[in-house]
Amino acid sequence: MPFGIGIWELLILLLVLLLVFGPKRLPEMGRQLGKGMREFKDSVSGKDDADDIVDEVAELPPAVEPTTTTTPARERDTVS
Repeated sequence: MPFGIGIWELLILLLVLLLVFGPKRLPEMGRQLGKGMREFKDSVSGKDDADDIVDEVAELPPAVEPTTTTTPARERDTVS
């Protein structure tokens, strides 16, 4: 085993993780860890997915410019 970690140490570590994070969060954390490792590997190896970037840009809604309404200027009341 790498780093001198045996099977019992791994089982204890997994049991502690299960107790701390719960059974619902562990698969989600594993997916996120795998996705992060995959993205890191792709960035290090120099793979560029230009098609994915173009698809993401195409999915964005068009920008809407805010409309400004002008309010009529008030006339000043003079006190005589």
